[in-house]
Amino acid sequence: KQWYQRRVAITAGISESVINCSKTKFSMVLPAVKDLLEMSHYNCSSIVLLGIEAHVCVQQTALDLMSLGYDVHVVADATSSRTDTDRMFAFQRMRQAGAFLTTSESVILGLVGGSDHPHFKEVQKIIKEAAADTNLLSAMPSMV
Repeated sequence: KQWYQRRVAITAGISESVINCSKTKFSMVLPAVKDLLEMSHYNCSSIVLLGIEAHVCVQQTALDLMSLGYDVHVVADATSSRTDTDRMFAFQRMRQAGAFLTTSESVILGLVGGSDHPHFKEVQKIIKEAAADTNLLSAMPSMV
């Protein structure tokens, strides 16, 4: 079903490696992605995950990655669903399954590592811009 297939680009780590593959399953853990993750030169144990339809594609991908032994960090303010209810329950399920819920600013600064990074000032300017409210705190008071 051609209309149902989507072209999906996956970036592994912070490298320049990008693969394109057709996606008809909800999980992004496809054979090509698994092969890329298993390549020894990546030495990857943690994956940062974000996207749309938290309760479907993101959740299935997170569960599959955790079943393979990866630590999964879901960027809550960069992950959405059509409804806040779906997003809330997806976050709860992923968290209960062992995923770490985090924010985009936390991930970005974690990747930068410190103010001595050569691009820290550029990154700092970007994260200082006011972000739109994601309604996460009102939707998930038990997470605070």
